[in-house]
Amino acid sequence: MIKKPLLLMMLLFAFTATKAQDLINPSYGFSHNKTAYITLTDGTELSGTIRDIDRDKGLIEFIKLQDAAGKKHKLKPEDIKHMYLPPSGLDNLGKKLDFISDFKQWNDNQLNQEYIKEGYAYFETADVKIKKKTSKLLMQLLNPAFSKEIKIYCDPHAKETASLGVGGVKFVGGDAKSYYVAKKDSPAFLLKKKEYKKEFAPLWVGCDKLISSTPEPKWTDLTKHAITYSECAESK
Repeated sequence: MIKKPLLLMMLLFAFTATKAQDLINPSYGFSHNKTAYITLTDGTELSGTIRDIDRDKGLIEFIKLQDAAGKKHKLKPEDIKHMYLPPSGLDNLGKKLDFISDFKQWNDNQLNQEYIKEGYAYFETADVKIKKKTSKLLMQLLNPAFSKEIKIYCDPHAKETASLGVGGVKFVGGDAKSYYVAKKDSPAFLLKKKEYKKEFAPLWVGCDKLISSTPEPKWTDLTKHAITYSECAESK
């Protein structure tokens, strides 16, 4: 009889193999032992261990970091340009397994891909349009391997499709039903699964081969569409 930990691992490998070119899983829990790397808006670079993270409605409100010298820093989102946070537990393992594709020609050169490959969650301050208001928010990027042309951010309030678990314990989530999406320097906006067909042509305008070859766009092909769009943009 297969023991539960081994079964969990087998299922995790099987599940992530089908998502080899998909978005990485968002992280919600972070290690208090491994080093986090934070770059402030003024260019200052900090590294240290996370002491506390406070959230409001799923969004980070502040982070407490202790550096190697023992100095404590309390940082608000507006203080941070971008950061790499080390996930904890199975969350970290899942991210390492998910990130097995390397689309070098579409990488954002400003990202440290080595940190990403180690399973670090990448956050950056981005302009986000919520209803009619645009705000600067600290967003978790889910497509760091191909984010030069289009960025897909975690929606902390997103509902999910069916997830995978054992014994009633969920350990790998399903596909989110919404993401925040940004093209180049445009503000990110909320893209929902139920509205994807309507938003498809406006979102991917400029890539005729994608639009003409996809009469019935599927939400599950969002990553493939983003890669095809990146190919179009790269060829211009």
